[in-house]
Amino acid sequence: MYWQKDLETMSREELEGFQLERLKKSIEQASHSPFYKKLFKEHGISADSIHSLKDLQRLPFTTKNDLRNNYPYGMSAVPLSKVVRIHSSSGTTGNPTVVLHTQKDLDEWANQVARCLTMVGLTSEDVFQNTSGYGMFTGGLGFQYGAEKLGALTVPAASGNTKRQIKFITDFGTTAIHAIPSYAVRLAEVMLEMGIDPKTDTRLKVLAIGAEPHSEEQRKRIENLLGVKAYNCFGMSEMNGPGVAFECPEQNGLHIWEDYVIPEIINPETLQPVAEGEVGELVLTTINREAMPLIRYRTRDLTRFLPGNCPCGRTHRRIDRMKGRSDDMIILKGVNIFPIQIEKILMQFKELGSNYFITLDTVGNSDVMFIEVELASLPTDNYRDLQALNAEITRQLKDELLLTPKVKLVEKGSLPQSEGKAVRVKDLRKFQ
Repeated sequence: MYWQKDLETMSREELEGFQLERLKKSIEQASHSPFYKKLFKEHGISADSIHSLKDLQRLPFTTKNDLRNNYPYGMSAVPLSKVVRIHSSSGTTGNPTVVLHTQKDLDEWANQVARCLTMVGLTSEDVFQNTSGYGMFTGGLGFQYGAEKLGALTVPAASGNTKRQIKFITDFGTTAIHAIPSYAVRLAEVMLEMGIDPKTDTRLKVLAIGAEPHSEEQRKRIENLLGVKAYNCFGMSEMNGPGVAFECPEQNGLHIWEDYVIPEIINPETLQPVAEGEVGELVLTTINREAMPLIRYRTRDLTRFLPGNCPCGRTHRRIDRMKGRSDDMIILKGVNIFPIQIEKILMQFKELGSNYFITLDTVGNSDVMFIEVELASLPTDNYRDLQALNAEITRQLKDELLLTPKVKLVEKGSLPQSEGKAVRVKDLRKFQ
């Protein structure tokens, strides 16, 4: 199913011509902001200096610090009288990052999300329940207006209150949900505790998941628990919010909507483009925004372009699921580790639940990784079975991480439960 078939399936040549035209307009629009007006003057940049998409690589990057340093309105490219909404990051120290929207920006964002939902088979006949927080967080309102644009019956349940969420799912006949992966598992677990089988006692069929890194094993576990197809969603407030990229029914990467952004993937150290298919940092340039265009914004998210054409027929490039973030990487004993590598191993064991916690600490003169992971059920009385399970988990983690963590199996429900974005890592190391 297509929302805008002509835009979603245009040839690469047409799409790149379309991007170039929009890029020049975006450069012109950005030059009205105090930040870019000064930056462009320093670098001799104007819309007329852009002759091809390759010229984009000559432009300087924009970073989160640029947004913070120009808080609150220094990035605005329109008079504040034209701005109708502001969203903000959840940072608790220093200036947050804010993103400004005109009414046209909001309409385009809703259209973008509606395109994503249509792609995975949703229509005006569906009931869409959103378990994301509303307010300054973009996940709530982004999906809300996208689902409304689609014509679906929307349930703005917001985050938390799991039993109420489940009541809405069963009473309203919810067919589609937006939830972060850890909370999707929590929903399934509470349903089963209440004697509700998600596969037979609900009408659920589609789940949109995002906002926190998760492995393919975690996705499959969620699909099995809830009896749905779970589609990865990528978004960030700086790029509006959810809907920047989304999986199609093929589930072989996320189509990044190139009529809204121009994606690049760079080496985060050298800042040069990586080879096709190589993992690097995603850089995005908005080409369809009025209030706050962003040029070559460093997302810090690590991914890669997937080669080849998608069988679904859409020509917009596909990116792989996020491996992690260039600034969320754990460095332990000289080894670079991402939490999702650990989750990938843990989720392969049917004896384990989905809740785990990583602690980095200094023991003596050595840094150590401790991993606590819940069992899927009450532990067996057979100590040798648990000991053998622990040893096998440790062995597989060592093979993946190239160092040996300390694994502790704990009873189901003993680790803190989160109804928001899961916090997986705590660093207690004593740095000199």
